[in-house]
Amino acid sequence: MTTLQEFRCEVCGLVTTNPVHWFVIRCGDSDLTVYRWNSETASAAGARHYCGEAHAEVYISRWFDSVCTPPKPSFK
Repeated sequence: MTTLQEFRCEVCGLVTTNPVHWFVIRCGDSDLTVYRWNSETASAAGARHYCGEAHAEVYISRWFDSVCTPPKPSFK
């Protein structure tokens, strides 16, 4: 018996059992890796799921803002 696994997009909440053209992102404090969809990577601990390139880009942009952006200068 085969069990269907559902995946939810981290940005829009779309749920699917057939993630065609989806992406998987795994990240830490200092690294971020984007994968084309494959079930092994998608099922790994800490994997994040995105329904398309645009939503993967949203997450990547947010990650850079939170991790890599230096403090803004204070021009007082």
